[in-house]
Amino acid sequence: MHSPKHIHHHTYMEDVLWIVPQIILVLPFLIGLIVYILAVFLSNRKYRQWPVYRTIFWVLGIAFATIAVAGPLAERAHEDFTVHMLGHLFLGMLSPLLMVLAAPMTLIMRFLNVSLARRLSRLLKTVPFRIISDPIFASLLNIGGLWILYTTDLYTAMHESIILHVFIHVHVFLAGYLFTVSMIYIDPTPHRTSYVYRSIVLVLALAAHGILSKYIYANPPIGVSPTEAQMGGMLMYYGGDAIDIIIIFILCLQWYKASRPRISLATGELK
Repeated sequence: MHSPKHIHHHTYMEDVLWIVPQIILVLPFLIGLIVYILAVFLSNRKYRQWPVYRTIFWVLGIAFATIAVAGPLAERAHEDFTVHMLGHLFLGMLSPLLMVLAAPMTLIMRFLNVSLARRLSRLLKTVPFRIISDPIFASLLNIGGLWILYTTDLYTAMHESIILHVFIHVHVFLAGYLFTVSMIYIDPTPHRTSYVYRSIVLVLALAAHGILSKYIYANPPIGVSPTEAQMGGMLMYYGGDAIDIIIIFILCLQWYKASRPRISLATGELK
């Protein structure tokens, strides 16, 4: 039988171990924040002022991602499924949306010299980037990954393995970012798809996300109580809808602007 002192030491060591993945997950976001601010500062010397609202979007996106992977909410998420789901919304949906609206690729392009900007542009035009930026692939990566996480024992395993914990959180963010980028074009996009195509895929993806939230409500993941599963499922459903409405609005607005008639300055005729 273990003494209380031994148990306390074991708990302390576990706490220390779980600080490591928090540092690993937070570090890229902190670097991203520093690089973005630096790029804004330096590029403003050459060109007109970078829009302040884009910088605010980036800072908020970094903030929500950081809250999700480190600190009190992240620690509470290990024990409370509802809190875990709130972190999922922050990391996989809200943070990516805010960061996409910050137009980071546009900022990088204006920050880099001409030679490096052309190299980056050529890289973005390659086949691998065409594949990962396709709405169907991005949706499968994003929504499909969530189905695997919550309908198998993977959710339980991620709380027992630090490596798995880090990998899943990285996947949730990157998949959420790719999904958002594939649906709304804020930055220059070499591999554009039609509005009809994106709209159809978006509707199907949102339906799959909604069905999953209802499945979680009725079928709690392994190790999750029915009450927490119901609360988490409702949060996923309504919270996800709130963020999805913003994506739908932006997509429809872009579609409207792209398709509305334009008057030629030369002839005065509608185009």
